[in-house]
Amino acid sequence: VQLQASGGGLVQAGGSLRLSCAASGRTLSSYRMGWFRQAPGKDREFVASISVSGGSTYYVDSVKGRFTISRDNAKNTVYLQINSLKPEDTAVYYCAILRGNSRQVDYWGQGTLVTVSS
Repeated sequence: VQLQASGGGLVQAGGSLRLSCAASGRTLSSYRMGWFRQAPGKDREFVASISVSGGSTYYVDSVKGRFTISRDNAKNTVYLQINSLKPEDTAVYYCAILRGNSRQVDYWGQGTLVTVSS
């Protein structure tokens, strides 16, 4: 499976971006999906996850109310809408296929860089 993330870029603080993660080689509709991020000099961290149906989502506290994870199983794509961006959101964002009901990752996508200027 290949996960292709896109949508990153340079944005001013307070702005918004929509990240996409498109899959090839596997249908995502059977998997929980997640987004992670890795800021410069820091470990990769979990950001959000979404259930197979899309009816259940979970967010790390630092992004609650600003980030929204969603999925379109017909398009085999997962999204991360990120609003009210802060400089501390600057990171490479990765999508991933999650293992079962955990945050363990079975497959990583390549990342997309989000840079937030103050």
